[in-house]
Amino acid sequence: MAKYKRGRQSFVLEQPPVITHWASVAGKKESEGPLAHTFDLTSQDTYFGQKTWEQGEKQMQKLALAKLAEKAGMKTRDFDIVFSGDLLNQCIGSSFTLRNMGVPHLGLYGACSTMAESLLLASMTVGGGFADKVVAMTSSHFASSERQYRFPLGYGGQRTPTAQWTVTGSGATLVCSEGKGPKVTACTVGTVTDLGIKDANNMGAAMAPAAFETIRAHFDDLHTAPEDFDLIVTGDLGQLGKEMLLELARREGVSLGGKLTDCGTLVFDNTVQDVHAGGSGCGCSAITLCGELLGKLSTGKLKKILFCGTGALLSPTSTQQGLPIPGVCHAVCITGGR
Repeated sequence: MAKYKRGRQSFVLEQPPVITHWASVAGKKESEGPLAHTFDLTSQDTYFGQKTWEQGEKQMQKLALAKLAEKAGMKTRDFDIVFSGDLLNQCIGSSFTLRNMGVPHLGLYGACSTMAESLLLASMTVGGGFADKVVAMTSSHFASSERQYRFPLGYGGQRTPTAQWTVTGSGATLVCSEGKGPKVTACTVGTVTDLGIKDANNMGAAMAPAAFETIRAHFDDLHTAPEDFDLIVTGDLGQLGKEMLLELARREGVSLGGKLTDCGTLVFDNTVQDVHAGGSGCGCSAITLCGELLGKLSTGKLKKILFCGTGALLSPTSTQQGLPIPGVCHAVCITGGR
């Protein structure tokens, strides 16, 4: 009997795991944005001292993991499991990071929803009694993502108004069975939703329907409402996707109570940084969560949030074949605590 399951796709954690420590690494553009003071490490070098952008992304994850271990007073080999993923083909950012470390690893691909997916799985693993110290981690890099998904940077292609700027950053959280810090009390596993959006430069529109379905499922399954949260934070819909989500909710008669915000609109200042519709990428929600959000939860400035990571499940091949872009969103309920 699934004693923790509620409704169709949600779960409660009766012994809520604790996010005891977190770490974030950010790139140059991110260090010029409004959340710069919340990041543990930043670099003005887009290669992070490596020879390629892909190796630079791997280095970001290594730095985030090492910083997490340092803040926890542990060694990386002390971690029971690491759940991690990224946007690179076959998730080489994560697997290359963890090679030869001797740390049990479960690789994930949830596109830009990977921070929420990894945190959800880490919390269920600890809450279910399968491990005591589990890491949830992810990353993205502007240049490696552009090389894989769109066009060579040197080509100088025009970015459409709906395009978003992939965040260069990595975030990692340590989820434990005991300790002090924000707690994960419930979660909702998303369903893959496809409304036929084919424009790879408009991923906010592709992901917004999935975000709406997951948020509505969380409310229905757990009999909760927007007023129960200080914030409902989506992953990286950007400005256009956020507006689309609000419109979808309005059409369905679902109020979000003025609580909605989006990591893609928080991580950059669009009045002075030209990022078009906002930020995106796995690193977008990762460094926002592992900086601004968990920081405020730990100090009591926020008491309860619904963290909803969103992902566009496209590949270069699917885009080249003209296929629509499915979206997914996973939700994690986090309460504040010291």
